[in-house]
Amino acid sequence: MSAELWTLLLPAVAGLALMSGFPVAFALGGSALLVALAAHAGEHFDLRLLAGLPSRYFGIMSNEVLVAVPLFVVMGVALEKSGIAEQLLDAMARALGGLRGGLALSVVVVGALVAASTGIVGATVVTMGLIGLPSMMRAGYDVRVATGTICAAGTLGQIIPPSIALVILADMLQGAHQEAQLALGNFSPDPVSVVDLFAGALLPGLVLVFAYLIYLSILARRSPDRLPPAPAARPAAGHILHALVAPVLLILAVLGSILGGIATPTEAAGLGAGGALALALLRGRLDVASLDLIMQRSVRITAMIFLVLLGASIFALVFRGLGGDQLVRDLLTDAPGGRAGALALVMATMFLLGFFLEFVEIVFVVVPIVGPVLLATGIDPIWLGVLMAINLQTSFLTPPFGFALFYLRGVAPPEVTTTAIYRGIVPFVLIQLAVLLLVALVPQLATWLPGVLFP
Repeated sequence: MSAELWTLLLPAVAGLALMSGFPVAFALGGSALLVALAAHAGEHFDLRLLAGLPSRYFGIMSNEVLVAVPLFVVMGVALEKSGIAEQLLDAMARALGGLRGGLALSVVVVGALVAASTGIVGATVVTMGLIGLPSMMRAGYDVRVATGTICAAGTLGQIIPPSIALVILADMLQGAHQEAQLALGNFSPDPVSVVDLFAGALLPGLVLVFAYLIYLSILARRSPDRLPPAPAARPAAGHILHALVAPVLLILAVLGSILGGIATPTEAAGLGAGGALALALLRGRLDVASLDLIMQRSVRITAMIFLVLLGASIFALVFRGLGGDQLVRDLLTDAPGGRAGALALVMATMFLLGFFLEFVEIVFVVVPIVGPVLLATGIDPIWLGVLMAINLQTSFLTPPFGFALFYLRGVAPPEVTTTAIYRGIVPFVLIQLAVLLLVALVPQLATWLPGVLFP
């Protein structure tokens, strides 16, 4: 077998391992090691390259930016425990429920606020499914509209900062950008920071939220029987303010300190984690047992993320050792349409991968491979990062393996079928693709705010 065939065999073996249900981190790392050993026997891979793994792992574990990941996880889990989402959704539903489509609009607004507070998709979807779905069903909502709205609102944590996904993506883009600049002869490139990507994703994230709201408002006007008003007593203004103050202050403290240059993302994540624990304590939802539960869940989530990163490091190293980076470079260089064609090819590939893999796996595997090639053509790294983030948000929505769909399926009543959930997310996936196209055609949506804040 030639080196090119070994290179193509690697993702095929990894794909089979993933489809078999094997854990992602071990599927990536194990398949890479098996192919490396087989290719070495065929004299197409030098096993001495694997000696670089310890230094790669040390670099990952000592990466200061990635320290923000466990802290943001603690923040999200603690906020889920504090009951902020429940209180917000109750207040908004009681305020807007009497309007046509009011419950759906409430779910989107609360989903955006919770996303900006936690950034954990699973927690948001489950919370909305437990609280919002029964209310929408009782009001007579079309089940497809109800489930689609909840799934879409729950995934906003991918794109609205501060987001764990954006922290990971920024770190991968920084390495890809540095490699691209070194290849171009620039030995002192400007860094791509988490702060830059947070600022770049803010406006597109808000555009996506407003696109959801506009779609639901139009749908409520054209098909009022699918989004009927719900009889609800309007809460006092003080009740709404009480529900809003805590999450808004936390968002301003965390995101404002980052964008204002007062704190690094890691420091702001620590502030957010401490603030979330304090809120849980003030609301009487934090004791020794619940604190232990919060820490256990945070450790499990963090361990999963870093284990996938370590497995992906083995995959990337073997892929490069087989000459895969040159194969990808040739493929993208020869793509019809030049730079735009190469970018479209990468976006299409990521979209298709989102049907089967989660955001974390795609970022860890794909970005280090295609990122340096795209960035070497002069593509703005912040714009590329925002496009990837919006695109990969579909990894939580698209069947058959969209994780948001599974989260909702797990808490939905038996009368809500899986087919209804799948059909319900279709309009929201189309909206995401429309916003993705808008940002692709108008890069200033992603680059304007970073340019203003960090000239």
